[in-house]
Amino acid sequence: MQRKVVVVTGANSGIGLALCERLLSQDDQTRLCLACRNLQRAEVARSALLSSHPSSDVSIVQIDVGNLKSVIRGAKTLLQRYERIDYLYLNAGIMPDPQISIKAFIKGLFSRRAISMFATGEGLLTQKDRLTEDGLQEVFETNVFGHFVLIKDLEPLLCHMDSPSHLIWTSSSNARRSAFSLVDYQHRQGQESYSSSKYATDLLSVALNRHYNKEGMYSSVVCPGLVMTNLTYGILPSFFWKLIMPIMWLMDVDAESSDLFYEKLLELEKQVRKKMIPGN
Repeated sequence: MQRKVVVVTGANSGIGLALCERLLSQDDQTRLCLACRNLQRAEVARSALLSSHPSSDVSIVQIDVGNLKSVIRGAKTLLQRYERIDYLYLNAGIMPDPQISIKAFIKGLFSRRAISMFATGEGLLTQKDRLTEDGLQEVFETNVFGHFVLIKDLEPLLCHMDSPSHLIWTSSSNARRSAFSLVDYQHRQGQESYSSSKYATDLLSVALNRHYNKEGMYSSVVCPGLVMTNLTYGILPSFFWKLIMPIMWLMDVDAESSDLFYEKLLELEKQVRKKMIPGN
């Protein structure tokens, strides 16, 4: 029986590392690849996984989804290493410099929107974004576009009608349509780049299914719920999360927009590849 090949981006900590541990616990014969930006942290994660699953096949590939050259290099490595990929977990993501609006917090606390506000972060969370060396918004490139380019480059490993492959995106309850705009899909003008990027991944997943199901590739999104990771602890101290956790637990994607967004990403992909390879 052929061993399953699983690649996880952002696998060295948080949800990504917990996911890798769970995958090996269920099947330690899985060929697992940790796709990480930081090789030193990836090696620490690999050692931890092998200590509890010594017979497992755990490898590393350096991929920084916030850097397109790194994505393309990493994809080439994977194309050389594997004949197919059964599961690609698109988990890497950032929420840079998250800030809580105290004014919005106090106002929303005593309104009908209180539960929804705490469950989704609507109106509460803002981030400061910046441009990457590729000239793209950092949150958009890291959370959305870098993964999109990775998928495109890995098509030979993902598109097999005889045995379908699966893309699994890590989404969020903070993914809200109100934060996303097709006119400004990189979220250059707003202050809720994380929410925008997560709604964008939800849209992209729908579009990928429309374009790739017939080729044997299927996409889905999962929301892990409220999980205490370096992202959440960067927003508020741990004691505050314990206070509001019960409220957080109380708690639709526009299909037409998904195709329009997909077309915009294809056009952006053409543009950035031309810049990276002069003469094309």
